Amino acid sequence: MIAAENDAIKGAKVGGMADVIRDLPPALAKVDVCVDVAMPNYGFIAKDNNAEFIAKVVVKFGANLETIEVYKMPAPFVTATGLLDKSTQDTSSQDKSIELSSSVYLFEHHLFNSPDNQVYTEGAPDRPFAEDATKFALFNLAVAQAYIDAVIAPVDILHMHDWHAGMLVMLRAFASEYAALKALPCVFSIHNLALQGIRPIREDVSSFTAWFPELTMKLTQAQKTQISDPRYPHCINPMKMGIELSDKVHLVSPTYANEVLMASDHQNGFFGGEGLEGSLLDKHYRGDVVGILNGCIYETQATHDQVTNETQATNNQVTHDQVRKVSQVSTVSKVSKVAKSVKPVSSKQISQVFEHSQQAVIKWLGKSEYVKAVDQIALTRLQMLMVKQSKPSVVCDFLMTSVGRLTDQKVLLLRQANNNSGSILQSVLQRLKQAKPKAIFILLGSGDKQIAAEFQKVAANNDNFVFLNGYDDSLSTSLYQYGELFMMPSSFEPCGISQLLAMKHGQVCIAHGVGGLRDTIADKHNGWLFEGNNLQHQAQQLLLVLEQALTMHNDNPDEYLAMRQSASDVRFTWHKVAQEYLEKLYSS
Repeated sequence: MIAAENDAIKGAKVGGMADVIRDLPPALAKVDVCVDVAMPNYGFIAKDNNAEFIAKVVVKFGANLETIEVYKMPAPFVTATGLLDKSTQDTSSQDKSIELSSSVYLFEHHLFNSPDNQVYTEGAPDRPFAEDATKFALFNLAVAQAYIDAVIAPVDILHMHDWHAGMLVMLRAFASEYAALKALPCVFSIHNLALQGIRPIREDVSSFTAWFPELTMKLTQAQKTQISDPRYPHCINPMKMGIELSDKVHLVSPTYANEVLMASDHQNGFFGGEGLEGSLLDKHYRGDVVGILNGCIYETQATHDQVTNETQATNNQVTHDQVRKVSQVSTVSKVSKVAKSVKPVSSKQISQVFEHSQQAVIKWLGKSEYVKAVDQIALTRLQMLMVKQSKPSVVCDFLMTSVGRLTDQKVLLLRQANNNSGSILQSVLQRLKQAKPKAIFILLGSGDKQIAAEFQKVAANNDNFVFLNGYDDSLSTSLYQYGELFMMPSSFEPCGISQLLAMKHGQVCIAHGVGGLRDTIADKHNGWLFEGNNLQHQAQQLLLVLEQALTMHNDNPDEYLAMRQSASDVRFTWHKVAQEYLEKLYSS
């Protein structure tokens, strides 16, 4: 697997791809597939993990010969309880994932490094992806050379992830010096089609001609068409390279695999093929587009794997929707015997969330040279809430939560105007206060600075809203554990991990019925889904289902608790995902 992120390695996570690269190799090991991962070193991973230096590779990149160092380390395996330290375990008692231990190959070059060891570089608005595209072009070239030089151990399949690996698919197809890679079947996974790494063909230091001048002159017109962007013909598109030139294209949920076959209509709130629907349709008609839902790690994984296998054996001819119903209903009675019983959230647990929130903000302040207003607002609000927690008459009795990146993918609907009452977020808070005067909404996220500024103003003017502008793993776990209603109004969601984590801990979700959200949440059974024909309609439907959820919690608390239990019981296991990979992606 070639990927930009890996959550098994500290500091190498940005989005959901990192969770997949962390969780999938151990699951595949259990079906006899050993996975090695190649990724940039980003200037720190090899040192932090005592990786072994194994070789140098030299490549022609632009007008220069570039030398890239290659390091190797055992892949860290992660279980439901955390990292598994193989060096201190009795391997005779461990599962097959230890026997089929995989490696991580780390590629070191100064172009792969960013300030503060960031995975991605925040480029200038007028030159999007400029630094990162150059980084991954050289990385892809180095991986190809490392395989040809036998620095990387021989494999049976190449599996690329997102646009960051698209140029390796192109080199495999078009560069004669890497023709040996054509013998390896190539799978290309799309985690987020909205990010495509588009760069000019020429006339920029970060352009295809600047990186591969000799190859550019050899390409036929048909080959140029396969790698150029359909909307910007003077640009190349690494995501399109991966789609056009791989053997199979994998989307991270069945619904998303259908959505990307249709053209996007952003004005009316639909995010589909993002300009690449033509390439995806061609692949789809050949039967080479596959939607497989991502999984989640559960404490009761082993027991449920056995249950799932039994259920699949008797239901192997059903449709996708029926499979969802089987997993969400038929197996629940068996799974619930090992799943934790969901209980109402106590005021003490809510206090713990406030404390964890305070600790996270203080940690962020310790890393900054100055106090940001958004942190000061959050800290002040949390201090006031902690005082209230000691007074039974005003103690917080309901926690609504949201965890995710601050991007329009995640929160565009919350930013929509709602007549004369401000934004939809403002309306959400008003309805929350009307239905539950003591409730608090905590939103954890970082990303777009403009969105953060908007949410900061809302947080300053609403005493039932805490906006935490950052990310903290321990805090996110507390929010998943002790919230009772999770807000996920994504405009599009290839798979989604936040809803899986919230549901695992018995928190019901309000989510837009798109992509992986539709494939994981059963409306009015273990959460609420909303839809709409345009942005305003979607936003109004969001408010409507919010009122339904709050009304149920007020008027039928036992029914609400049963819904929380249903959310906790459902399972989307990596073991099942691995079996689907083997059958649908890796079989000849």
